[in-house]
Amino acid sequence: MRESIKKTRESLAGSILLAHPVLRDPNFRKTAVLMSTHGAEGAMGVVLNRPLGKRLGELKGDFALGPLSETPIFTGGPVQTDQLILAAWHSSGDAFQLHFGIDPDKAIQMLSDGSTRIRAYLGYSGWSAGQLEKELRSGTWIVASPPADLFERPMQEELWRTLLSEEGDQWRLLADEPDEPGKN
Repeated sequence: MRESIKKTRESLAGSILLAHPVLRDPNFRKTAVLMSTHGAEGAMGVVLNRPLGKRLGELKGDFALGPLSETPIFTGGPVQTDQLILAAWHSSGDAFQLHFGIDPDKAIQMLSDGSTRIRAYLGYSGWSAGQLEKELRSGTWIVASPPADLFERPMQEELWRTLLSEEGDQWRLLADEPDEPGKN
């Protein structure tokens, strides 16, 4: 089991928020949110496991051709869902570096190194000042450290279950619980 971050006052940038299994909000049910910023002003991240099944090349405009055309698109969260955000992960050994909100030219440049992955997100997940801390105190989220192989894993719905199960036996049981236990 990886050690979770315990203090809600610490910056959670770079952490993953896993929705508690009882969270029913359709925007966040069974999601894994990678946090890009967290501070006194609020917090922001993107949902990793809500693929739209589309690529940038399918959008009209500049992405139709070129090196970013095969970049997968995900639902990043319920805030500004008409905004396209490009994010890049550069992995090196056990660590990775997140570049959030990069412009297309920078994304193309980063792709050339071979160890960078690019994802596109429509919208993002955002919390106003103190909102995330309140949700953490009420147990809405489980804070986890990202595994070293995070970006080698499929970014599908199943990612939430896998990451939550890695937090320990108690979470593994809850992650495998059916949506409607009465129909088990």
